[in-house]
Amino acid sequence: MERAEIIAWLLEGDPAIQYQTRRDLLQEDPAGLSDLRDKIAKEGWGRAFLERQQPEGHWGRWFYQPKWTSSHYTLLDLRNLCIPVTREIKKALDLILATVIASDGGVNPAKGIEQSDVCVNGMFLNYACFFRTEEDKLRSVVDFILSQQLADGGFNCRLNRSGARHSSMHSTLSVLEGIREYAAAGYAYRADELKRMESEGQEFLLRHRLYKSDHTGAIIHPSFLKLVYPPRWRYDILRALDYFQSAGYPYDERLQDALDILKAKRLPDGRWKTQAHHPGEVHFQMEQAGKPSRWNTLRCLRVLEFYHQDETANGNRG
Repeated sequence: MERAEIIAWLLEGDPAIQYQTRRDLLQEDPAGLSDLRDKIAKEGWGRAFLERQQPEGHWGRWFYQPKWTSSHYTLLDLRNLCIPVTREIKKALDLILATVIASDGGVNPAKGIEQSDVCVNGMFLNYACFFRTEEDKLRSVVDFILSQQLADGGFNCRLNRSGARHSSMHSTLSVLEGIREYAAAGYAYRADELKRMESEGQEFLLRHRLYKSDHTGAIIHPSFLKLVYPPRWRYDILRALDYFQSAGYPYDERLQDALDILKAKRLPDGRWKTQAHHPGEVHFQMEQAGKPSRWNTLRCLRVLEFYHQDETANGNRG
């Protein structure tokens, strides 16, 4: 398939795919796509998520239960759709902020554990900022996240629970995504400290070439190389690369190994498939595992085109 054919296939997908394809691959002005973006809340996947909200405001049984139909992961899915804020989303965020802020300032998904989880707070900051939550309601979450950085520049959700000396790729990326959305929303509270922290977290991931041990060069975990959507809290190289391009991070040679793996996973027709789904209860499957995936094709193309690594941009792939 030529690039134009792949774009046409993407534009046959859900309104969320159409919107991000036109914004990110066709470089159309988001201001001119407002009608299309509004459609995300009115039909397709976005409407299907919104219709599953419980009357009191949560999805699933509570803020974090069960995976993956809880309010937390549903709001993360909705954020990744780029849906505009709706009354359902506002109701859920107000409920979360009123009921699950712990004594340490973070959102806490566990009623029986006193300490908040930095990975969950990074994800929360991501969607709460995307949906333009009032800055003063986010200050304690920002304070908590800033208290959790390790000396290596990253984060590990075990630090304030059982202790940790080395950061987790999962936790670090979740926090970086949250910081990136905080900056994009233009919030000011402790913004300079978060910017420094983001730079140090980026360096942590790059030191590992996105998936390798910084001591031995071995693959940290095979799952890091699987292209899974939705990624949930789990780390993989596509999620990491998509974060780096969204941050406008310039090309760094330490990204190249992961970029090469992305290119190698491309199907002969120029698309990518979803390799698996993370097990757990879901509202519905957006795509079938093992089949060509609009989500992964969209994400891979915007990464490869941002880093000038895509052959189809010049029509070289048949």
